[in-house]
Amino acid sequence: MERLPISTEHCVVERDGPVVIVTMDRPEKRNALTSAMLVGLAEAWAYMTETPQVRAGILTGAGGTFCSGADLTAMERPPSEPRVRERMARIPDFHWKGLLREGRPAKPLICAVEGHAVGGGTELLVGTDLRVAAEGATLGLYEAGRGLFPMGGCAVRLPRQIGYANAMDLLLTARPVTAREALAMGLVNTVVPDGSALDAARGLAERIAGCGPLAVQAILRAHRETEHLPEAEALRISDEIGWPVLGSDDAKEGARAFREKRRPVYKGT
Repeated sequence: MERLPISTEHCVVERDGPVVIVTMDRPEKRNALTSAMLVGLAEAWAYMTETPQVRAGILTGAGGTFCSGADLTAMERPPSEPRVRERMARIPDFHWKGLLREGRPAKPLICAVEGHAVGGGTELLVGTDLRVAAEGATLGLYEAGRGLFPMGGCAVRLPRQIGYANAMDLLLTARPVTAREALAMGLVNTVVPDGSALDAARGLAERIAGCGPLAVQAILRAHRETEHLPEAEALRISDEIGWPVLGSDDAKEGARAFREKRRPVYKGT
């Protein structure tokens, strides 16, 4: 495991072969979001997109919890590290990028949740592509109960992902939701025993990393670019994205490996 220099005091970014693992690292505050953390997250997503060897990413939290939302007091103070302050000034809208509201990575991002994932923690989860939750995890959007608004995008994204009734249940009641409830709503993909969310997410990441990277990234792109378009227009854009993949070297390698009964070796070309 290689720790990457884009890590900050509250965000550890590591790479294990084709997988980037991003850990929110402020366990004494249940990984409440700070400016330093959001800068690290924003740079991690850019690194995933810009590094061809990276096939997938995992977002998790240190100390047996995911994220308890924004620490508004800490965000008002500048980060202690001069290099992080410089990066804040260099990255436009680093807070929206870090929260996955803007600048989502072009590679699949898997959320591994233990403990609390509430407020901004749930907003981060909604910005990811696959979600693993431990049995004892608690999710929820508490903003309305505190007279606040979910600025990470959940008021828009959540009804589109889990349906109007389920989304309004979460958004308007500001109640905590168990992992099993989240699974029934379609908010998470799977529930695993406590302490095993990261291992389960690693398994998903490794499976994704074994697929053709051009195909995986094209599927993500097609969904994101056509989600709210009429079907005919969406299919036209999907075809524009998909045909080059079918003509790629990776597509030929996939067919060849199938015939030869071996694992394919994809190069992203």
